[in-house]
Amino acid sequence: MRGPLDVLNRLALGLTQARGYRRLAIAAGLGAAGALAFDPFRAFPLLLLAYAALVLMLDGASTSERRFRDAALTGWAFGFGFFLVGHYWIGYAFLVDAEEHAWQMPFAVVFLAAGLALFFAAASVLCMVAWRPGAQRVFLFAVAFTMAEWLRGNLFTGFPWNLPGYGWGASSAILQSASVFGVYGLSLLTLLLGASLALLAGRSKLVPTAFALLFVTLWAAGELRLAGATSATVANVRVRIVQPSTPQPEKYAPENRERNWRRLIELSSRPAAQQPTHIVWPEAAPPFLLEGNPYALADIAALTGDTRVLMTGQVRVADEGAGRNSYNSFAIFGSQGKLLRTYDKFHLVPFGEYVPGGPVLRALGITEIAASTGFSSGPGPKTLDVPGAPPVGPLICYEIIFPGHVTAEQRPGWLVNLTDDSWFGPNTGPMQHLLIARVRAIEEGLPIVRAANSGISAVIDAYGRVRESLALGLRDVVDADLPVALEPTPFVRYRNVILLTLLLMCATAAVWPSRSR
Repeated sequence: MRGPLDVLNRLALGLTQARGYRRLAIAAGLGAAGALAFDPFRAFPLLLLAYAALVLMLDGASTSERRFRDAALTGWAFGFGFFLVGHYWIGYAFLVDAEEHAWQMPFAVVFLAAGLALFFAAASVLCMVAWRPGAQRVFLFAVAFTMAEWLRGNLFTGFPWNLPGYGWGASSAILQSASVFGVYGLSLLTLLLGASLALLAGRSKLVPTAFALLFVTLWAAGELRLAGATSATVANVRVRIVQPSTPQPEKYAPENRERNWRRLIELSSRPAAQQPTHIVWPEAAPPFLLEGNPYALADIAALTGDTRVLMTGQVRVADEGAGRNSYNSFAIFGSQGKLLRTYDKFHLVPFGEYVPGGPVLRALGITEIAASTGFSSGPGPKTLDVPGAPPVGPLICYEIIFPGHVTAEQRPGWLVNLTDDSWFGPNTGPMQHLLIARVRAIEEGLPIVRAANSGISAVIDAYGRVRESLALGLRDVVDADLPVALEPTPFVRYRNVILLTLLLMCATAAVWPSRSR
């Protein structure tokens, strides 16, 4: 009768000895299983086991005569499965205007997964440069894949979605460590823990036990931080988030514009025991341009009165130079509807808000999904003064997914994230987007007010806790006090210094055994 260790060793041997298409199929399946660690599934052990299995498959590649090729293909197949399952929800955006864009959906989803998988292929090739048996390969694996994840989040505009650190979404306590390490540092530690499990097949328990104890320590420290967390709020600030839940195909249809606008005004004007001081609408909430629309501006003046503030997303058109440019914009209206400040989105969504190499791809029939002529980019993060409230840092849609790039030099007192997650489908995309916002709050030590057209709208405190929220698909408002900001976290003070220190330590551990030999 085989014991658990015998079964583990047989599985490890099968992964190590897999060859050809069987190796690629197994690697893709492992990547797909690992993607189930993220919202809404939260099967996080699968991510750790997937990393351990990938280490064993790279063991097999390292013994091949063509180890760099085999490692690249193995890493690519793993990444393809991971990104295909983890990012399938992107396809929903192509169904909003199905007649125009549905034909692009399979290409976009498959090509995106195939392209992002190249980062995992590069990491696997880098591993082969110094791959050795024993614990040192665990550190090499973690360094190579952390670098790949950082490049994925920064090259070609970047797409740092479903980083390994986000896999801890079910544990608010462990997520607190992002206030020190940032999500990339937490991702490095997660890769170390997952890769170390491969050593159990060689009956080595010291390193896996050490990393398991490290995460027990992170969990305990996070619980202590949450136990001492403040629930204080900013005096005299009452925020109302409006979630109109307008289906994307109906949003800009000419016959629906008046109805959609009245819905915004009526939801914003609902009576409450404690009247809101600041009203927040989602991304591009008005169904038409506000400039030059006296009726809409009169409604805003009546809504704000003498004391209220309205913050809303809008499409803004400006005459600049030789032409007119459109911006996905954030506007602050003060008393009597006076426009006080604007902010233009600077991190645009490729193919959604602009087409890279526009003229060439447009000739092939590929156009922007969310903008008929494409948006222009703003200058970068801003901190805006808001009457009656701390200065605010506006973020539109997925601008919030970029660690360390969400605030201007002047630190705001809170972040407002306006988004329209109806583009992201009915569950997975919006849920993952909310988790990312929670981690940004922890990293920055700042509360976040999140207004999403179809959900999930939420008030998130500086510990990443959701104080109030509106569920997906619900048409309603939520009123809440504004949580206070914390002092700058270690991540804010040191940014990538802590991550670079961890990487250097791991790189040293990765090469030291081979040098000592």
